[in-house]
Amino acid sequence: QVQLVESGGGLVQAGGSLRLSCAASINIFNFNAMGWYRQAPGKQRELVAAITNGGNTNYLDSVKGRFTISRDNAKNTVYLQMNSLKPEDTAVYYCQAEKTWLTYWGRGTQVTVSS
Repeated sequence: QVQLVESGGGLVQAGGSLRLSCAASINIFNFNAMGWYRQAPGKQRELVAAITNGGNTNYLDSVKGRFTISRDNAKNTVYLQMNSLKPEDTAVYYCQAEKTWLTYWGRGTQVTVSS
């Protein structure tokens, strides 16, 4: 059974940084792509950043230049480095992975940015 476990969330002041980690229970080369989504209270879940098996990345416009997604294949882990955090980045962040027609989700980690 595939499991994705997020970590690294927390409370940070505006302008600060956090690094989220998503550890997979299988070799991440099995996934076509992995990504980070977020969902703020009362809002729809949105894609923040994604990385393909080939290393191509894409980002939500509002996080470009501040967030960086990366992967460590040896550790089966995907990261989201978040810099210059803003209060509007406050949300639960979810790791997601796609494998052919299947999609897997982690349970999420809370990120709270205080002003």
